[in-house]
Amino acid sequence: MKRLPDTELEVMKALWDREGGAARSDLEEALRDRGWAANTINTYLSRLAEKGFVSCEKRGKANWYTPLVSQADYLSFESSAVLDKVFGKSLKRFVASLARGGDLDDAEVDELQRYLDELKEGRK
Repeated sequence: MKRLPDTELEVMKALWDREGGAARSDLEEALRDRGWAANTINTYLSRLAEKGFVSCEKRGKANWYTPLVSQADYLSFESSAVLDKVFGKSLKRFVASLARGGDLDDAEVDELQRYLDELKEGRK
């Protein structure tokens, strides 16, 4: 899997928000605040299809787009890539960086601890 440019990722997010896929016109409406022309969105969808991220099928007069890569799979890939590139695959350094920056409040630390406890329990 390859990292998507920000613009194509925005299109994927709009598609992931519409479970089961969407017509191009629905995606155009969802992305209206971006100010992109219909041709621009069509170009991004074509690129995503070429990369294997979406499939396109004709339904009546409309093109219907279905994600072929789940949001969870892409987020896992992207997170691993960032962790590797920036923190040398060290989750400890990543969390320490967040803590030093003041980006984690007590509730988030508690949530992270619960998640780590669940992961640990799942390995037993």
